[in-house]
Amino acid sequence: MTAPHDRLDRRADPAGLADRPAGCRRLSPARWRGRGHGLALPLVAWLLLTACGPAPETPEPAATAGEWREFEGTWTATGSRRSLALGGDRRASIGEFNGSLQLAGPGRPAVGFRAEAIVLNDNATGMVGRAVWTDDRGDQAYSELRGEGSATGNRIFGTFVGGTGRYAGATGGYEFSWRFVLEAEDGTLQGQSVGLKGRVRAGVPGIAPGAGAAR
Repeated sequence: MTAPHDRLDRRADPAGLADRPAGCRRLSPARWRGRGHGLALPLVAWLLLTACGPAPETPEPAATAGEWREFEGTWTATGSRRSLALGGDRRASIGEFNGSLQLAGPGRPAVGFRAEAIVLNDNATGMVGRAVWTDDRGDQAYSELRGEGSATGNRIFGTFVGGTGRYAGATGGYEFSWRFVLEAEDGTLQGQSVGLKGRVRAGVPGIAPGAGAAR
């Protein structure tokens, strides 16, 4: 048997909308009351499904020309290295690395990149190199690398020198330390960045490459 107050509640809310989750829109009886052909209730059901559906994901904001985008992240890579003895304790090496770069922070230019680098290292004068970051759209950001020394935990600085697509005219820079987690006798290497952070802006003509590089 239905209690009197239940009958009153059903008359006040015949569609049972009061039991809907808080995220759903409530419709007054005047909005859903049918006027023939029994079309009102299917229409109400369709409106409820539309109102209660999941909210669309918000896309990452696109970078605008001249806007600085700050980021941090982790660069992991594997590669190979060939070394050359220069007498005494001095050695030079050339390495080629391929891996991935995952970025974080609200200003990041993209979530992740395929990251490639070629470096020449001399334990007496430091390291120089070149890097290419490619995002999921195929747009690329180019940078020059330089390092101070070759000891574990040394600091490496990258300077953006342009790119393609949304990174055309990219300037700015980034910095990080590098540590090797695997170094085999055949020259195979595996490593990871530590404390990578920087900023970049694109599409600003007339600014010399390296302006605003992280220090």
